[in-house]
Amino acid sequence: MAQSIPSRQRPSLGQMRSSSFLQDHQQYKPPIPINQTIGEVLGAQMEETLKIANPISPDPERVTDSGIIHSIFHPQANSLPTGTPRIVATIYYKSANPVHPHFHPDASPNPTSGERLPSPQVPEGSAPTADMDKFPREPPAPEPEPLDHLYGPYVSQLCLTNFLQILEALPTPYQRTTTSHRCLDRTEQPRVVEVTFSPPPDPKYLSFKDLRKHESIWRFEREWNVEVVLQKESVFRRHKRLAIFDMDSTLIKNEVIDEIAKFVGVEKEVSEITERAMNGELDFSASLKERVALLKGVPADVFEKLKSVITIAPGARELCRALKALGYKMAVLSGGFQPLADWLAEQLGLDYAVANHLEVDTATQTLTGKLVDSYPIIDAVQKCSLLKSIAEQNKIPLSQTIAVGDGANDLLMLDAAGLGVAWRAKSKVQLEAPTRINGESLVDILYLLGLEKEDIEELIEMNN
Repeated sequence: MAQSIPSRQRPSLGQMRSSSFLQDHQQYKPPIPINQTIGEVLGAQMEETLKIANPISPDPERVTDSGIIHSIFHPQANSLPTGTPRIVATIYYKSANPVHPHFHPDASPNPTSGERLPSPQVPEGSAPTADMDKFPREPPAPEPEPLDHLYGPYVSQLCLTNFLQILEALPTPYQRTTTSHRCLDRTEQPRVVEVTFSPPPDPKYLSFKDLRKHESIWRFEREWNVEVVLQKESVFRRHKRLAIFDMDSTLIKNEVIDEIAKFVGVEKEVSEITERAMNGELDFSASLKERVALLKGVPADVFEKLKSVITIAPGARELCRALKALGYKMAVLSGGFQPLADWLAEQLGLDYAVANHLEVDTATQTLTGKLVDSYPIIDAVQKCSLLKSIAEQNKIPLSQTIAVGDGANDLLMLDAAGLGVAWRAKSKVQLEAPTRINGESLVDILYLLGLEKEDIEELIEMNN
């Protein structure tokens, strides 16, 4: 009986060919591209050598990945030496003022007939005056394209990447820069991000003072609708001990002298002088005497009536509560008047309150329109002197002090403090102050100390 021969599957032509006719018949094939470095090749071989099979499968309920990666290779062959200076940049997204992508109605996708074009405006903080009539008749420089409406109304990843690219381009000559960042308020879509980079630019080519006002950073702020505060990293950046505040338009939303002027119907005259004085256009002491003279005849009990009118600024109570929990000494130094400064110090738990004293006619119980001569006028020089004397009295170095104000009479104080913040300040002050913030709440100042949102909430609750 004949045995059956098992059939063998013969190779077919289709199995011998690849999916490409050109590859099958190409005589001179290009060399395989080398996309690995020698370090990656040796590293892969070493990892294969070090692999040891584990016969026991891990229990998923008990064994978890720590997230720590160990390697025998140094992650950074050229790490920066210990003690290299660092700079901290705190980036705030200006959520109260989102930039709309269309500047004019006729540039919008659905313009309506008869809609008027908005009048041209000068961006706040970009020039000493916001009055277009005082500017030279030249076409304004083109504004950078707003990007926050494209990538999100927060500090987006692309915004952060752009900032890091700007930092890489700043040092002269070129230096390798290391950076890290933290989201201070929330992980997803953060409004406040802290970026630490090192080393800073060589001061021979770019000083820290010039870096704070560098045109590349200014343009970045305009493009992404953010504000950048730069500080030198040190233990004293995070651990301050004395906070000095201006009163009018800082801790409170009002200008007290303008409120008093309403009682005698000279509010317009007084407010015009106040605005020019706060923007540095007038000598403060002379302008104060001029305004006080207009208050002659106002009842002396006007300050009691004003207490119901005064509005404490958003976040002022929370900020002072948090600083008090950290053991800060706090003071209000005001170009306003002593009765309201004392009242505000009581409301916010401040340790010091210094302001101007108005002379009162005891016979008529009205203001005489003069200041009390025995008390010095609280002008720019006096504020700076008081900052230093209060710090010295409490044995606190100036590097551990904070000063916050909005007017030109605050500039000397802001420059002298370890951290000087122009808060929602006048245009000239924003240009000249060491740092500026235009947020919605004074609580934002706490982020400059490296505190996170959870830390701030815990501090506020302590004294609630």
